Amino acid sequence: MDMVSKLPMTLASSKYGHMVWSILQESLKAVEPGEAVRRAMRLEGSTLHVGERTYNLQDFDRIFVVGGGKAGAPMAAAIEQILGDRVTAGLVNVKYGHLLPPAEMPRRISIREAGHPSPDENGCEGVRGMFELLTALTERDLVICVISGGGSALMVLPQPGISLEDMRELTGLLLRCGATINEMNTVRKHLDAFKGGQLARRAMPAQVISLILSDVVGNPLDVIASGPTAPDTSTFAEAVRVLRDGGIWDEVAPSIRRRLEAGLAGDVPENPKADDPIFQKVNNVIVGSNELAALAAIEQAKALGFNAQLLSTYIEGEAREVARVFAGLAKELVRYNRPLSRPACLVAGGETTVHIQGDGKGGRNQELALASAIALEGWSDAMVVSLATDGTDGPTDAAGALATGDTVQKGREKGLDAREYLARNDSYHFFEAIGDLLLTGPTNTNVNDLIFVFAF
Repeated sequence: MDMVSKLPMTLASSKYGHMVWSILQESLKAVEPGEAVRRAMRLEGSTLHVGERTYNLQDFDRIFVVGGGKAGAPMAAAIEQILGDRVTAGLVNVKYGHLLPPAEMPRRISIREAGHPSPDENGCEGVRGMFELLTALTERDLVICVISGGGSALMVLPQPGISLEDMRELTGLLLRCGATINEMNTVRKHLDAFKGGQLARRAMPAQVISLILSDVVGNPLDVIASGPTAPDTSTFAEAVRVLRDGGIWDEVAPSIRRRLEAGLAGDVPENPKADDPIFQKVNNVIVGSNELAALAAIEQAKALGFNAQLLSTYIEGEAREVARVFAGLAKELVRYNRPLSRPACLVAGGETTVHIQGDGKGGRNQELALASAIALEGWSDAMVVSLATDGTDGPTDAAGALATGDTVQKGREKGLDAREYLARNDSYHFFEAIGDLLLTGPTNTNVNDLIFVFAF
């Protein structure tokens, strides 16, 4: 998985630039979706090994592949490479532009492009098609589900009475109020016929294997893509609390409020919980995660001569607040050579949020980089890089950006005030002007974000 060859201006002019780029590349290669599936799934004769379980394929008459997410195409292709004509049929939803080259596309598994982060009718049609495949299953059927980041938007089927437009408006409101992915999925699971363990219910009495590329901090099964094959640990009450705490309860569609209120009253049942017998036939396997990407970055950094350390894969919070912490770490490395001696590389993973107050263009990684640049002004030999592993940070074509002690001055030389751009949430145009956006193109993977702190 090679990123585009054009380096950001700062990396192109730095003797460490190609090393930094190489570290970023290795982190993404470690979570390439097809390879992740091949690590987790192995076929020996008629015995299929998946995670800690084995399956005798002679016990099954049909094998169906369903699911969705930004990594859906390479995951589906890997399954078809492993199982060949044993696959009966399949349908997987992916984000627009996240297909494979024609020669690499699966033949027995249909790939449907759909909307993300705002769901569209293609996503709904895809789920309806999956449900058609999973009609009248028996114990001699095997369902393999591929799940990755973006699945919540890409696999959507609103409950009766709720329109797709209602769901689109809800997604926009949740994004604007700064809801975390956990909070967003808590709400969506209680409004959708696919999420919150309901795909597992639909597949009964078949065996279900769910291969999951995690884009959620801590890898909670019921949150990744809203947990279509996992027990739902959330409740209607928690979904209501997210909307009220975000100040958007009165703004969501009346159909959504009615559905949630009916759940509170007990008129609508909760999604299946851990004690539901349907999950005895479900094997949920994490095949790739933020941790794997971060550890690969650490190994590459060490191989290139950096002292390197993983800080955490649980980073959350407001992007500009988190940025000050990482800028502080960069200063500590430069000034005191601690916690590591230079050249040093600290790596962290997670996902920050942005409360949008301006009318600019950007994403959480670009905003984190811009806030870091302001905090680092004048500190030479320090760098903070923030990267969205899916290659698309917010509603932009950038994967993130990088900040150094010179970033603010570079903007000033072009007539740009970094603080004004941050106040407008316009980090994209700031970094675009100075040539320090990270432009990877779609990576076809998604395991949250990575933050790198360098001291040279």
